[in-house]
Amino acid sequence: MGAARALAAAERSVFWLDDPDRPEPLPALAGDVGADLLVVGGGYGGLWTALRALEREPGRSVVVLEAGRCGHEASGRNGGFAASSLTHGFGNGLERWPDELAQLDRLGAENLRGIGETIARHGIDCGWEETGELAVAARPHQVEELAAAARAMLAAGHDVELLDAAGVRAHVNSPTYLGGLLDRTGCALVEPARLAWGLRQACLDLGATIHEGSVVRSLDREDGGVVARTAGGSVRARQVALATNAFRPLLRRLRLMSVPVYDHVLMTEPLSAEQRAAIGWGGREGVGDSANQFHYYRQTRDHRILWGGYDAVYHYGSRIDRSLEQSDRTHGVLAEHFFETFPQLEGLRFSHRWGGVIDTCTRFTAFYGTAFGGRAAYALGYTGLGVAATRFGADVVLDLLAGEPTERTELEMVRRKPLPFPPEPARALGINLTRWSLDRADRDGGRRNLWLRTLDRAGLGFDS
Repeated sequence: MGAARALAAAERSVFWLDDPDRPEPLPALAGDVGADLLVVGGGYGGLWTALRALEREPGRSVVVLEAGRCGHEASGRNGGFAASSLTHGFGNGLERWPDELAQLDRLGAENLRGIGETIARHGIDCGWEETGELAVAARPHQVEELAAAARAMLAAGHDVELLDAAGVRAHVNSPTYLGGLLDRTGCALVEPARLAWGLRQACLDLGATIHEGSVVRSLDREDGGVVARTAGGSVRARQVALATNAFRPLLRRLRLMSVPVYDHVLMTEPLSAEQRAAIGWGGREGVGDSANQFHYYRQTRDHRILWGGYDAVYHYGSRIDRSLEQSDRTHGVLAEHFFETFPQLEGLRFSHRWGGVIDTCTRFTAFYGTAFGGRAAYALGYTGLGVAATRFGADVVLDLLAGEPTERTELEMVRRKPLPFPPEPARALGINLTRWSLDRADRDGGRRNLWLRTLDRAGLGFDS
């Protein structure tokens, strides 16, 4: 049938958001109100911050302002991989924070358990599955890289297993796999929009006020607090938590600290029993390949396959626009790669195709800070691994607002910020040169050219 025909009837919409159980919108802010804590942003970062604030201090008045609808941007469009890593993978953590990586790994594992406990406590129906994650290698140099990663992770006490070609194909059957690394405990899968909607309802149940369709136009320090103004009113609060992620930050100091990139995703129609038998995958692990420009894929509860990643696209001037969520070129390449990986699924069609914008920074992990004399705090830069890390980030933000040192705020990862991106046109030139170089490295046995080696030495990068 071919990739083009498999894509021909795909709906240009987000599978997770096309859910008959999605909640009705909440009213926009109308009038002037006060609060102990204002949260700007209704994705995972903002919702976890509101929920953790109410769990840590019951009775606190919390208002959430969301420009659109809660969970309808990155939080409702992603692959649903809830990773325990707070450092964008063990390797990135080992390179950047070797002295505190054991502590970060422990905190990440505690954070992932906390998410599962929250889902159970609030009865959130979001398909939570503690499946683990399988990294697969399709090139010889990737096999060597996974072997090195396995040695380091085993030495650090991680529950991982290095697999040869036969071993990895016993988990997921693709003729392209040469080896793999199974991490049994480091990842869970979730239906992302349903998680966001469940967190939204949990916040409401604990007494938060949430206003959707409420774009914050300005944020100012005023009378010992902070005031946020929208078209319909204002919120005066003692403190404010900023969780705008990829979207234009309200603090000017943050405008070069992260950039928005577009990630694109496909969803198949449900597989038949015969098709499921042909690929195996009985453990339902989340899967990611080991290329620089990597794919991620997982199964859904109704036996579809979500297939995303590969080509993270930056648009000049950090442009964000609904029209950029669809890309015939990128979706076409994704479809071709799908059938190269699973030729036994020839004839399967894609039901949905979409895209979404994520924020990345030069170290790939979230960074934190305060403003307005400590009355505002923020977390940004999750680089596609915010499904779980946003809960940890919410606690960091609340710690910073409380003004008392904690184990979290004493971390070097929290205290230090990444280097900023340059202004345009250097920003676009640098990002696109990096993406080209990463693609070339994938095709050239993993060898990194002079540009990538220079970025490595400078502690910079761009994760595609």
